[in-house]
Amino acid sequence: MSGGPELAALAVVLRGDAVLMVQRGKAPDRGLWGFPGGRVEPGETIARAVIRELAEETGVSATAGPVLGETEVIRRDDGRVTHHYTLIAVACAYGTGEPVAGDDAADARWVPLDDVFDAKLPMSDGVARLLSLALARRAAA
Repeated sequence: MSGGPELAALAVVLRGDAVLMVQRGKAPDRGLWGFPGGRVEPGETIARAVIRELAEETGVSATAGPVLGETEVIRRDDGRVTHHYTLIAVACAYGTGEPVAGDDAADARWVPLDDVFDAKLPMSDGVARLLSLALARRAAA
Protein backbone atom coordinates (compact mmCIF):
# COMPACT_ATOMS: atom_id res chain seq x y z
CA MET A 1 0.00 0.00 0.00
CA SER A 2 1.26 3.49 -0.76
CA GLY A 3 0.03 6.88 0.37
CA GLY A 4 -2.39 7.56 3.17
CA PRO A 5 -5.71 6.00 4.06
CA GLU A 6 -8.46 5.72 1.46
CA LEU A 7 -11.80 7.38 2.15
CA ALA A 8 -14.90 5.19 1.90
CA ALA A 9 -18.58 5.61 2.72
CA LEU A 10 -20.93 3.10 4.36
CA ALA A 11 -24.74 3.07 3.96
CA VAL A 12 -26.63 2.20 7.14
CA VAL A 13 -30.15 1.44 5.91
CA LEU A 14 -32.81 0.41 8.42
CA ARG A 15 -36.16 -1.13 7.49
CA GLY A 16 -38.37 -2.11 10.41
CA ASP A 17 -36.43 -4.47 12.66
CA ALA A 18 -33.73 -5.21 10.07
CA VAL A 19 -30.66 -3.56 8.58
CA LEU A 20 -29.28 -3.96 5.07
CA MET A 21 -25.96 -5.78 5.07
CA VAL A 22 -23.55 -7.30 2.58
CA GLN A 23 -21.05 -10.09 2.86
CA ARG A 24 -17.72 -8.89 1.53
CA GLY A 25 -16.43 -10.81 -1.46
CA LYS A 26 -12.95 -9.27 -1.47
CA ALA A 27 -10.16 -8.32 0.94
CA PRO A 28 -9.72 -6.83 3.40
CA ASP A 29 -12.91 -8.26 5.00
CA ARG A 30 -13.71 -11.14 2.64
CA GLY A 31 -16.45 -13.32 4.15
CA LEU A 32 -17.40 -10.80 6.84
CA TRP A 33 -20.72 -8.97 6.99
CA GLY A 34 -21.00 -5.21 7.09
CA PHE A 35 -22.79 -2.23 5.64
CA PRO A 36 -22.78 -1.67 1.88
CA GLY A 37 -20.29 0.91 0.73
CA GLY A 38 -16.99 1.63 -0.87
CA ARG A 39 -14.47 4.20 -1.99
CA VAL A 40 -15.31 7.85 -2.44
CA GLU A 41 -14.13 8.84 -5.91
CA PRO A 42 -12.23 12.11 -6.50
CA GLY A 43 -14.68 15.00 -6.74
CA GLU A 44 -17.53 12.93 -5.29
CA THR A 45 -19.33 13.90 -2.09
CA ILE A 46 -19.78 11.38 0.73
CA ALA A 47 -23.56 11.49 0.17
CA ARG A 48 -23.26 10.77 -3.56
CA ALA A 49 -20.69 8.02 -3.00
CA VAL A 50 -22.80 6.21 -0.41
CA ILE A 51 -25.88 6.16 -2.65
CA ARG A 52 -23.83 5.00 -5.68
CA GLU A 53 -22.08 2.26 -3.71
CA LEU A 54 -25.37 1.13 -2.16
CA ALA A 55 -26.93 0.72 -5.61
CA GLU A 56 -23.84 -1.02 -7.04
CA GLU A 57 -23.56 -3.53 -4.19
CA THR A 58 -27.24 -4.24 -3.49
CA GLY A 59 -29.54 -2.72 -6.13
CA VAL A 60 -31.36 -0.88 -3.32
CA SER A 61 -32.08 2.83 -3.58
CA ALA A 62 -32.09 5.20 -0.62
CA THR A 63 -31.67 8.82 0.34
CA ALA A 64 -28.51 9.85 2.18
CA GLY A 65 -29.00 11.46 5.56
CA PRO A 66 -26.58 12.59 8.24
CA VAL A 67 -23.20 11.14 9.03
CA LEU A 68 -23.46 8.72 11.97
CA GLY A 69 -19.78 8.32 12.71
CA GLU A 70 -16.53 6.94 11.42
CA THR A 71 -14.35 3.91 11.86
CA GLU A 72 -10.96 2.90 10.54
CA VAL A 73 -9.83 -0.38 9.05
CA ILE A 74 -6.10 -1.07 9.15
CA ARG A 75 -4.90 -4.51 8.07
CA ARG A 76 -1.31 -5.71 8.23
CA ASP A 77 0.55 -8.65 6.76
CA ASP A 78 3.96 -9.40 8.27
CA GLY A 79 3.96 -5.96 9.90
CA ARG A 80 3.31 -4.16 6.60
CA VAL A 81 0.10 -2.19 6.16
CA THR A 82 -1.88 -3.77 3.33
CA HIS A 83 -5.17 -1.87 3.71
CA HIS A 84 -6.03 1.39 5.45
CA TYR A 85 -9.51 2.85 5.06
CA THR A 86 -11.29 5.66 6.86
CA LEU A 87 -14.98 4.71 6.71
CA ILE A 88 -17.72 7.31 7.09
CA ALA A 89 -21.09 5.78 8.06
CA VAL A 90 -24.16 7.58 6.73
CA ALA A 91 -27.76 7.06 7.87
CA CYS A 92 -29.81 6.35 4.74
CA ALA A 93 -33.58 6.33 4.37
CA TYR A 94 -34.73 3.23 2.48
CA GLY A 95 -36.30 3.96 -0.88
CA THR A 96 -36.97 0.94 -3.09
CA GLY A 97 -35.64 -2.43 -4.11
CA GLU A 98 -34.74 -5.76 -2.61
CA PRO A 99 -31.09 -6.62 -2.05
CA VAL A 100 -29.23 -8.57 -4.71
CA ALA A 101 -25.46 -8.98 -4.34
CA GLY A 102 -23.53 -7.02 -6.94
CA ASP A 103 -20.11 -5.48 -7.49
CA ASP A 104 -17.78 -6.91 -4.83
CA ALA A 105 -20.52 -8.22 -2.49
CA ALA A 106 -20.80 -12.01 -2.16
CA ASP A 107 -24.28 -11.76 -0.59
CA ALA A 108 -26.75 -9.02 0.37
CA ARG A 109 -29.77 -9.23 2.64
CA TRP A 110 -31.89 -7.65 5.32
CA VAL A 111 -30.48 -8.90 8.62
CA PRO A 112 -32.57 -8.83 11.81
CA LEU A 113 -31.18 -6.32 14.29
CA ASP A 114 -30.91 -8.96 17.03
CA ASP A 115 -28.74 -11.13 14.73
CA VAL A 116 -26.25 -8.27 14.45
CA PHE A 117 -26.09 -7.63 18.19
CA ASP A 118 -25.96 -11.38 18.95
CA ALA A 119 -23.12 -11.78 16.38
CA LYS A 120 -24.96 -14.55 14.52
CA LEU A 121 -22.93 -13.67 11.43
CA PRO A 122 -19.19 -12.94 11.26
CA MET A 123 -19.05 -9.13 11.28
CA SER A 124 -16.56 -6.48 10.27
CA ASP A 125 -15.19 -4.32 13.07
CA GLY A 126 -17.46 -1.54 14.29
CA VAL A 127 -20.76 -2.81 12.82
CA ALA A 128 -22.64 -3.09 16.12
CA ARG A 129 -21.40 0.33 17.29
CA LEU A 130 -22.49 2.06 14.07
CA LEU A 131 -25.83 0.25 14.10
CA SER A 132 -26.39 1.46 17.69
CA LEU A 133 -25.79 5.03 16.53
CA ALA A 134 -28.33 4.58 13.70
CA LEU A 135 -30.93 3.16 16.08
CA ALA A 136 -30.42 6.00 18.57
CA ARG A 137 -30.85 8.51 15.77
CA ARG A 138 -34.05 6.79 14.57
CA ALA A 139 -35.45 6.78 18.13
CA ALA A 140 -34.72 10.49 18.53
CA ALA A 141 -36.45 11.39 15.24
